[in-house]
Amino acid sequence: MRTQTTNSIARLFAGDLSAFGGPATDEAMAGHIRAEQMSLVLGYSVGIMLANACNAIVLAIALWPSPDRTLALIWAGAVAAAAIGFGLQSRASRRITKPQFVSRRAMHRLVRNAFILGAAWGIVPVAFFADASTGGQLVITCLCSGMLAGGALAFATIPIAAIAFTAPIFVGIAICLGRSGDLAFLLIAFLVVVYGSVLLRSVFVNSFSFARRVIRQIEAERTVRLDPLTHLPNRVAFNESLDAALKRLALSGEDFAVLLLDLDRFKEVNDQFGHPAGDEFLVQVANRLQRCTRAAEHVARIGGDEFALVMANLTRPEDALQIAERFVAAFAEPFQIEGRQIVGATSVGIVLAPRDGSTPLDLMKNADAALYRAKKAGPGTVCFFEEADDRSSRDRKALQADLAGAIARNELFLVFQPFLDLGSNRITGFEALLRWQHPTRGLVPPSEFIPVAEETGLIHEIGEWVIRSACATVAEWPEEIRVAVNFSAAQFHNTAILQTIVQALADARIAPHRLEIEITESMLLSKYGSAATVLTALLQLGVTVALDDFGTGFSSLTYLRKVPFSRIKIDQSFIRDMLVQPDCAAIVKSVISLARDLRIGVVAEGVETAGQLEYLRQISCDEVQGYLISRPVAADGVMALLETKKYRAIYAA
Repeated sequence: MRTQTTNSIARLFAGDLSAFGGPATDEAMAGHIRAEQMSLVLGYSVGIMLANACNAIVLAIALWPSPDRTLALIWAGAVAAAAIGFGLQSRASRRITKPQFVSRRAMHRLVRNAFILGAAWGIVPVAFFADASTGGQLVITCLCSGMLAGGALAFATIPIAAIAFTAPIFVGIAICLGRSGDLAFLLIAFLVVVYGSVLLRSVFVNSFSFARRVIRQIEAERTVRLDPLTHLPNRVAFNESLDAALKRLALSGEDFAVLLLDLDRFKEVNDQFGHPAGDEFLVQVANRLQRCTRAAEHVARIGGDEFALVMANLTRPEDALQIAERFVAAFAEPFQIEGRQIVGATSVGIVLAPRDGSTPLDLMKNADAALYRAKKAGPGTVCFFEEADDRSSRDRKALQADLAGAIARNELFLVFQPFLDLGSNRITGFEALLRWQHPTRGLVPPSEFIPVAEETGLIHEIGEWVIRSACATVAEWPEEIRVAVNFSAAQFHNTAILQTIVQALADARIAPHRLEIEITESMLLSKYGSAATVLTALLQLGVTVALDDFGTGFSSLTYLRKVPFSRIKIDQSFIRDMLVQPDCAAIVKSVISLARDLRIGVVAEGVETAGQLEYLRQISCDEVQGYLISRPVAADGVMALLETKKYRAIYAA
């Protein structure tokens, strides 16, 4: 009971209108209403404070002939000085961007200050009325009446503040007029009470109307500034928060931080369980992230799986780090989605203003660079922006710009690494491997430019070029030789790739079975995307499909039953360790045995020693690939490799 009473009193003095029978709101909405109320008070305060100073001077002049002159001068000087000081402070506050949220504590301070000012004027009739001349008494009466009206105007939207200001004046007037015994003064006291009651009633009516108007306005704005899925602020709202923080930085030097988050496994969730599960995952992530922030701050969803936070009034960088670590820790517990446990993770990039930028463009660019480094370091990493990130970001963008024109400048080319059939000791095909000869950087590794191509969408244009070039090249080889082309997951989201393959086969005049598409297991999880449709169409066309890097992803034997693969490729990590680690040897033997029973061919990747080759021959592996057989060769070296007899001489059983 005591706690409930204490809470009611706290709500009352925080200006919560529900305490007076007004519209009920949650704390977030109440904070927004308080911000609008405070803004109006600050708007009136300069004029009201000047009026207070002027009234104090007028009172001092009116009481100059009275015996209380000295006391009146001291009072007038104190009130005038305080009013001018508060007015200047209010004027400076108005220049700063209007806050979106005002705490209960700030409203408590406003009510306290209103009471102090009201008490200062409430003293006037008690202290000076009796000994003042008739003219002085008239001035005191007019001034107190004016202050009642002025206070009601200044605090027209905050009833508790209006009461705190006017109550001492009412009491002071009642005391001085009541003890005079004069009927005229008693009538004046009666009129003051009547007028004051009307004013206070108007304050309540106006404040309720104001609150409802603010609530409607905020709710309307939320539809524009709210993400419909997670109910977090969207990019529009985030940009406004960032602009406001930059204005406060320029006007008052208030430092702030921007935290940029990216979900490390969202695509896997979306692909494996479908978009409805992905949406529910985002909703649960949003709820956890919002619980990590301070009361007046809101995480925004600014992209598909990107979130951001403007952390205002930053006192030290460690505060931003603490919030970022809370974000990371929020993913410690698995998410319960559609009866499944899904493990998530996030990476966070942090920029500090003004150290890392003073414009939205610079801050977001640097935050993205910090996030990129965090993601490269692994899930759950937090990184502050560093100068090296900016250089890395510029280098990545330069690489992207150069890659966009690499095809037109004939900088891309293919090399081919052979598959050796262990039964006949003959080369049965080649894997086409993409290379980029940059005019100034030299040979750029695929591990550097393929991720850039996937991020920017250039992978579609490059992928089409690879398919056309591979088909045109294999047309010059013997008919029993195939060519394998690696497919990026991003390419399966472009259904036009199917038409590209059909056209490339027709232009090269080669049989579809001579083209093999290598895909990874993670692509098979895109059952709600276009991957399954494209894959089925390729198989119907007669193109063979190989499952690459088998055993390293989300291996499921179900896929080996559902999809008629021509081959599976055992990842080189198992081949490298199979002679020294029994578990790797057991896995390799099991995969080969399973594939034989399912009538699927097996290719062992990364064969580099004669011992590995001999072991694979003993356990009946179909084909091998690796540096022991041959390093990748240019297209003009393929025919020479096919004609050599060294495979019979060296690797014959």
